[in-house]
Amino acid sequence: MNLDDTSSSAAASAGAFPDRLRFIKHKGQVIFDCDFSHCTAKEMLLLLEQVKAHVARHAPGSLLILANFADVEFDRTVATRMKEVLVLDRPYVRKSAWLGTDTLPHVFYENFKTFSQRDFPTFKTREEALDWLVA
Repeated sequence: MNLDDTSSSAAASAGAFPDRLRFIKHKGQVIFDCDFSHCTAKEMLLLLEQVKAHVARHAPGSLLILANFADVEFDRTVATRMKEVLVLDRPYVRKSAWLGTDTLPHVFYENFKTFSQRDFPTFKTREEALDWLVA
């Protein structure tokens, strides 16, 4: 996977949010960096659609994903759509790490895990999350 190619395709698919969905390298591995931080519920819905479309273009089991949810506005509509996207993305994702979940209602987090049948380890720092993803 060429980082330059994936960066441009992620930016193109990101539409109005090109800086929020991008590929980065950490310790030689490529990670899909999804920055949802400080998004409104409406922005979250738009970004989730873009994430779903972008992830589906990759090989099964190939993606490492870092998601930052710091100060995100969650409501039931966002939570429902997120559960759906997490299920659809499951075949393509090797590992996911989440940041900024302090403001995410615990009931939503638990529902995400149960509904998608996936685990979403949470981390306090970006560096810890990145290191875990590439371990």
